[in-house]
Amino acid sequence: QLQASGGGLVQPGGSLRPSCSASGSTLDYYVIGWFRQAPGKEREGISCISRSGASTHYDVSVEGRFTISRDNAKNTAYLQMNSLKPEDTAVYYCAAMFSASPYEMSLNERTYNYWGQETQVTVSS
Repeated sequence: QLQASGGGLVQPGGSLRPSCSASGSTLDYYVIGWFRQAPGKEREGISCISRSGASTHYDVSVEGRFTISRDNAKNTAYLQMNSLKPEDTAVYYCAAMFSASPYEMSLNERTYNYWGQETQVTVSS
């Protein structure tokens, strides 16, 4: 079971670091993806990290501002969000995709097997 936490209200230019943790199972064999859904918009994939953590990928909308990471020993993944903008306001989700490859990644939500609870991120002055 996945659980996302660490969202909140922050001013433009601020930072947040949501985390995604798993209980009852290991994330070692799973790609972790972060997705978000803004009001009135489709859910979109914004970042993912391979099983090994050696490979990461970002949507152009967050590249250079967000950093995804994982600590397999803690069964947790993180999304460091810096230089937040009002357009980053959304419900954020983490998801896990089983992979036989240590380097596979995906931002296609249809490939993800497990989804965590959402965490709200609001960027407003």
